Amino acid sequence: MTFKAYIWGMRIVGLLALSAWGAVIMFIDPKNSGWTGIAIFYLTAFFSLGIIFNLFLVFIRRKLLGTKMAVQSAGLSLRQGMLLAMLAISILILKSLGFMAWWTVLLVAAGIFLMEFYFLSRN
Repeated sequence: MTFKAYIWGMRIVGLLALSAWGAVIMFIDPKNSGWTGIAIFYLTAFFSLGIIFNLFLVFIRRKLLGTKMAVQSAGLSLRQGMLLAMLAISILILKSLGFMAWWTVLLVAAGIFLMEFYFLSRN
């Protein structure tokens, strides 16, 4: 697969994920659907944000490091995009549960950074 095909595939999947998230926001009532509707909301938000962050990181790496390095680090960008989405969704969940404070956000961010350091140390 070429790098251009990868980017276009991510864009198409991102549009589908954003469409699904928009449909969840428009058509699912969280009060009537219970935990299932809320879980679908967070799941579609996770995939939408993960792909957006992935495309953003690929764009930044392409501009700063060049296309060759961006191609070599496409997997890294995907993993980091998903970890950033996990951070954002964790913050949203903490906020919805009423547990969000600056120190809880720092603990979640530290946990996600430790996960990234673990993945980086394995390579």
